[in-house]
Amino acid sequence: MNAHVFTSDVAFTPTVKAIQARKGSREAYARVEERGSWQADITPDLAAFIEAQTSVFLSTANGDGQPYIQHRGGPAGFLKVLDERTIGFTDFSGNRQFITQGNLDDNPRAFLFLIDYAHRQRIKIWGSARVVEDDAELMAKLMPEGYKARPEQIILFTVSAWDSNCPQHIPQRFEAADVAAALAERDKRIEWLEQEIARLRGTSSATVKE
Repeated sequence: MNAHVFTSDVAFTPTVKAIQARKGSREAYARVEERGSWQADITPDLAAFIEAQTSVFLSTANGDGQPYIQHRGGPAGFLKVLDERTIGFTDFSGNRQFITQGNLDDNPRAFLFLIDYAHRQRIKIWGSARVVEDDAELMAKLMPEGYKARPEQIILFTVSAWDSNCPQHIPQRFEAADVAAALAERDKRIEWLEQEIARLRGTSSATVKE
């Protein structure tokens, strides 16, 4: 059972709230709490954002509280929203240190950080996570079709609260594939314009000769 009064209490501990009060932001966040605090369910807009990402950072901590951040990536859609509280993804084989899995065995609390540089948007998701091994049916559901990676296991993340951040200080960056596509479209447009100019010049020359 969640002992928090507000969903944001997962992050706003009494110590954090005391600092907010001392630095002048507690009143504003108290108003957020009065309006219902952060959301816990995955909304359609959040689901669309999650499933559009090609990169995510998963934070865990071991039994001693030592934090660890692991990056995971894949094609858009590798992160899948399974229901209003659950996100699942295939954990691809890597350097086989298994720090994240060991941490989750000791401490299931986890955190997802998603950032979209192109649109300068970031989402923070608090919850818990667990590793699922030897579930062929779920693996088939979560493994991106045609993706050249070896699946190791599955990670299921249960959401307890989420919040979005303002775009302040997020540098705007674009995916290489998106830039290449935009440049290719530009080059096609330039080629068409050059052909159109040549055609118009030819028509103009023919009119002068007449």
